[in-house]
Amino acid sequence: QVQVVESGGGLVQAGGSLRLSCAASGSPFSINAMGWYRQAPGKEREMVASISSSGSTNYPDSVKGRFTISRDNDKNTAYLQMSNLKPEDTAAYYCSVVVTTWPYEYWGQGTQVTVSS
Repeated sequence: QVQVVESGGGLVQAGGSLRLSCAASGSPFSINAMGWYRQAPGKEREMVASISSSGSTNYPDSVKGRFTISRDNDKNTAYLQMSNLKPEDTAAYYCSVVVTTWPYEYWGQGTQVTVSS
């Protein structure tokens, strides 16, 4: 069993920055990819950043140039640096950890990000 805990959310004004953290712990496991998703009320969950085991990253156009994902493999931790935040970035942010053994993916409970205009 793997536990995934997100932290770093909060309230910020438009144009501000936040840094989210995602820490995975528990039974011996090997991480493939880690990713950040968000879900706003009434909307579907969407991927905002992912990083592979080799460090390759992927972002949708909506956050490209503003969000940066990174990971510390020694700490089994991923980070999401968010800059130039916009009110439309307001959502619950969830971390996904993809591992090499069943059930292959774990999710955290989420952390709320609210951007005021």
